[in-house]
Amino acid sequence: MCLIASSLSQMFLVQETTAYYRLESKSSVNVPKESATQGIKHLVTSPSSRAVGHKLYGYQYRENIVEKLRKAAEHCDCLQCFFIIHSMGGGTGSGLGTFVLNLLEDEFPEVYRFVTSVYPSGEDDVITSPYNTVLAMKELNEHADCVLPIENESLFDIVNKIHQMINSGKLGSTVKQNSLVTSSAGSAKTVQEKPFDAMNNIVANLLLNLTSSARFEGSLNMDLNEISMNLVPFPRLHYLVSSLTPLYTLADVNVPSRRLDQMFSDAFSREHQLIQADPKHSLYLACALLVRGNVQVSDLRRNIERLKPSLHFVSWNQEGWKTGLCSVPPVGHSHSLLSLANNTCVKPTFIELKDRFMKLYKKKAHLHHYLHIDGMEQSCFSEAISSLSDLIEEYNELDATKGGPRTDPSRLKIAV
Repeated sequence: MCLIASSLSQMFLVQETTAYYRLESKSSVNVPKESATQGIKHLVTSPSSRAVGHKLYGYQYRENIVEKLRKAAEHCDCLQCFFIIHSMGGGTGSGLGTFVLNLLEDEFPEVYRFVTSVYPSGEDDVITSPYNTVLAMKELNEHADCVLPIENESLFDIVNKIHQMINSGKLGSTVKQNSLVTSSAGSAKTVQEKPFDAMNNIVANLLLNLTSSARFEGSLNMDLNEISMNLVPFPRLHYLVSSLTPLYTLADVNVPSRRLDQMFSDAFSREHQLIQADPKHSLYLACALLVRGNVQVSDLRRNIERLKPSLHFVSWNQEGWKTGLCSVPPVGHSHSLLSLANNTCVKPTFIELKDRFMKLYKKKAHLHHYLHIDGMEQSCFSEAISSLSDLIEEYNELDATKGGPRTDPSRLKIAV
């Protein structure tokens, strides 16, 4: 589980090595030395149970966590938002992660809360992950401002493509030794080695692109709070599908630059999504394009007009585009693009999750591992699945309007 407090001068990083917190400051602004390293270390994991991570360890370390949060916030010159990065399937990520989310709402109610949630695959090795994920989603529905869902399976597929390109020689360049995609022996890692470093690096690149406007100059910079303001028309429908291009923005691999127009096309293809979804065949509520590099506004508008006929937007927000231009590209690339789409294509992921949850819950399997924790009751499960069902129904209602006639808003009438 990881937490970042984003400001113009400071990054607050909380990272799990079981349940381990660390504050890291990387800034040209002078920050007091005592704020450079703060930590709460606990060497016992939550045993695949969200109840342990949330109800036990969360309350046990609440005061320490709040103290670290306040100290980090005090040293921020312009606190824009908090980023929380956590897994959904395990006990610590889903439990302690959502506990911290609730703390942030209580302690900093006016600061936006962005959550990057890594969803488990259907073949994960945590049997109780459907319980943990559905219980955590109830908290995300109620306490997060924006959620960027990411699937382990998508990350694994992307890393797999990197290996295929390396082995086929398509990259046309060498790979650095002892890098994220090579083993200590110097050869390319095999997928069986579970390249978590490379998978995590993809998520890091997502955040680097997302925060680029706060760190670099640009002709059309976008504040982080503008993302929630423009992409979330309804409070609960705040799940944004992210896609990156070029996909392999790893410092280890010299990837040939994509043509500018091809880069925009890639951003709307399934191969570049960080979640198993197909937004082109679903309904868009809004979409943001964050471009880095030497790209002109005219290039951006031209590509939007080129792509619009193939994308289905809700009738009441046909012009639902938000754009940002940052003049500094990622290292080793001439330009890059991050797309954030509020799209109904996330619904199948939630339906599959609900089905996996119900298979266990109908038999009341493994419930005793949760209910023996103080404060955890069976009603928590029924409320969580009800919250998820309501969310799916909201997406169903939007999908039902797909293909309907476009209605222009009525003109304002001025009373004389």
